[in-house]
Order: sequence, then C-alpha cells, then structure tokens
Amino acid sequence: MPSIDGAAVRTIVIACDAGMASSVLMSAQLRKQLAPRVVVRHSPVDALPAEADVVLTHDKLAGRARSLAGDRPVVAYTQLVGDPAVAGLVHAIRQGGQITA
Repeated sequence: MPSIDGAAVRTIVIACDAGMASSVLMSAQLRKQLAPRVVVRHSPVDALPAEADVVLTHDKLAGRARSLAGDRPVVAYTQLVGDPAVAGLVHAIRQGGQITA
C-alpha cells in the first residue's frame, strides 16, 4: 500500500471527474490550510500529473485513481466539508505522520 510521510508532501492533486466543481472547492479549502508549504491542484482523475505526492479524490473515484496513481497514496473523502480523511491528511502534513491509502 503506497504511503508517504506528511512532512515530505509538496503537491496534492485533487482528482475529479463529474465536473461539479467539488475539486475546485476542495482545492480552495486545502490551499488556505496548507499554503505556502504545499501546492494544491485539481486534475481529471484520468490525467494525474507526475508531480503529485498525494492524490485526494471522492470515494466513488478512488478505485480508478488508485489504478492510475502508481506508488502515490490516494486518500478518499466522502464529504466536501468536515471529512475525517481530509482532516487526517492535513494533520499528517502539518504535524508529520504517515499518509497511507
């Protein structure tokens, strides 16, 4: 299972597919929480950029993202606001800790 130390994360990609702007909203939330240390981008799930250290996506896209992410962890969320998986990701980056998915 892919993992990375939160202190090593420099780029998070929020993978989307539905075109409902949830990835844009999630990107804005994470930028506020993690700037300037971490770059947060959004990308179609089928075109994950090579520089992504961690991929964050809705749980309905997680299987597809994992099949394309290679050795990068994929963190799946279910709620746009207040999701525990996103909170855990932010905590691991700020405080150090393994991100595994």
